[in-house]
Amino acid sequence: MSVQSTTTTNYEQRARDQFARHAALVQQVMDEQMPVLARMAERLVACYRRGNKVIFCGNGGSAADAQHLAAELVGRYLIDRPALPALALHTDTSIITAIANDYAYEDIFARQAAAHLQTGDVLMVLTTSGTSPNIVKAAEVARQKGCPVLGLLGRDGGTVLPLCDLALVVPAQQSFLIQEVYMIAGHWLCDMIEQELFGVGR
Repeated sequence: MSVQSTTTTNYEQRARDQFARHAALVQQVMDEQMPVLARMAERLVACYRRGNKVIFCGNGGSAADAQHLAAELVGRYLIDRPALPALALHTDTSIITAIANDYAYEDIFARQAAAHLQTGDVLMVLTTSGTSPNIVKAAEVARQKGCPVLGLLGRDGGTVLPLCDLALVVPAQQSFLIQEVYMIAGHWLCDMIEQELFGVGR
């Protein structure tokens, strides 16, 4: 099988085109949704000041991103400081497979949310489609327990959007673009939590 060669110049132009798409999407989110993101930071800071925890859930790449953000809080983002309680609900394969086997896959997060969420905790859901049944059911459990739901979402927010108290909705169709933007937002939220709780200036 022959493989057609591509010049370095073509690679560079394709990279420029892709980066320009990302930059335009980030700018759109900045122009339209910074007040929402600021309120999300306030909710998370208030959660930790109450002595509560943040619970994350997502599927696929969003699961990796959710786990990443939980790690930034339990470990550290930029500074050495006391550990902050955070859980990612997809990291225990024994629990996930047991719930999926004994109940249904769409219950894998809801069952854990019912077990772990306490008054004052925050559930943060990450979903590019906004329609994943296991995410929707977890959000429903959080609302039943009186816990705020924050969302990092894509497209039009999907069916989980009305269940969120606050949500950053990345207006794109492709999952990789959505995830890249909401990870920028997620890192900023971690930064604000550290600055507000531990007095770190920039």
